[in-house]
Amino acid sequence: MNRKLTATRESQLNVRQNELRFFTETVDAGRISPLAFFEAGDSCYKDERFYWQNADKTLTLVGIGHATVLTSDGTNDRFTHISTSWKKLCSSLIKEENDREPVLFGGFSFDPKSVKQSEWDAFPSAHFVVPSFQLSITNGKTEISINLVTKSNDGAEQFEKLRDERDRLIHIAQVEESALLTKPEVVSIEELSKEHYLETVADVTKKINNGEAEKVVIARSVKLNFADDVPAVTALHHISNEQQESYHFGLQKDGQLFFGATPERLIEISNGRAYSACVAGSIKRGKSATEDRELGDELLEDRKNREEHQYVVNMISQVFKSFCTDIKISKVPKLMKVRDIQHLFTPVEGKVEQGTDIFSLVQALHPTPALGGVPTDIAMEMIRSEENLDRGYYAGPIGWTDTAGNGEFAVAIRSALLDGNSAYLYAGGGIVADSEPDKEYDETWVKFRPVMRALGGKLNG
Repeated sequence: MNRKLTATRESQLNVRQNELRFFTETVDAGRISPLAFFEAGDSCYKDERFYWQNADKTLTLVGIGHATVLTSDGTNDRFTHISTSWKKLCSSLIKEENDREPVLFGGFSFDPKSVKQSEWDAFPSAHFVVPSFQLSITNGKTEISINLVTKSNDGAEQFEKLRDERDRLIHIAQVEESALLTKPEVVSIEELSKEHYLETVADVTKKINNGEAEKVVIARSVKLNFADDVPAVTALHHISNEQQESYHFGLQKDGQLFFGATPERLIEISNGRAYSACVAGSIKRGKSATEDRELGDELLEDRKNREEHQYVVNMISQVFKSFCTDIKISKVPKLMKVRDIQHLFTPVEGKVEQGTDIFSLVQALHPTPALGGVPTDIAMEMIRSEENLDRGYYAGPIGWTDTAGNGEFAVAIRSALLDGNSAYLYAGGGIVADSEPDKEYDETWVKFRPVMRALGGKLNG
């Protein structure tokens, strides 16, 4: 490991007190399992870890410890607040050419105006962290960075302690044997407000037919209860192992883990280009290749699902026209097939205009019609009054950005909040004029399946 402070870092680490400085240092780590590194932080950083893997497996991120935390309880200014705070921190960055760009990882709640007391009480409307120890695997190359944010005049001493701790964590990840990650034992599954959900779908369908909205997404939740507390690494191992085609994420806070495997990218910025995915309209997978193809064809030809999908395409296209040039949009949707579900999918990309950061695009895109509805403001008011659910970070944007302006956010669906020996799972669907409550209810079970299976649950619907 690199133990020598360069002249540049040495001179900067011990400057005057009360001046904010952001230091980073990166070393090659050879081959190391990202979940083994995540688990190495269990004893000392149980509530200070995150996990991310993109859908094509070209990037994996693990964060341990907090170099700094950026939060917001705001309703209207939370995106701007996080963006401004991050830019200020980036302006204090001291790094060398070969050091990896530090990342900021976190998420936003679906609706900051949802003020119900719930399992989400520990999560503010925005919660982001710069990790003290950052593992990055990019196209097979593994690197580990130390990040230090300080105003102290003993920065060199702090940095040396972080190096010792980094080496300890790497040693644990490489040498200690991982526990056998068996699935949890589920003792009960509670349907939360099933009758209310069915009544809400019927009521919202009636309002849509009366012209009050075009589409409204209504969600519900179920609770799993386990025989014992479920370790975070167990949940992440099984969800990532079983949902290979999805984005995998995990964010810990105050003894809880929000995690999932979502098929839906909200926005990615890479070297000045932005990429998004219009994902709406779904159907189950077939039991054979023939049935699977027939179901896919049915989805492509289904008027309700195509209409629901087009709402998303229209909205995301409009956002890209406001923030990008050189825009490319497929004219017809394709099929996106993940383990349990087929979705209608239309990719969008464009060149980001000067001065636009990823938080501007996240703010403009959230919530898409796939998770909110059309028109957005009316749909959100209906969700608040009808749904009787605090979605928390479910269906909100979760992801990362780095100090170079690159980043990626996914829509946090197919997700759950793990809390000791219980977990809350969330699923929803788009309600339009011809929606039927029983069919919408059945569709939520299809969407519960990925997380429920990962946690050892068996479907009863």
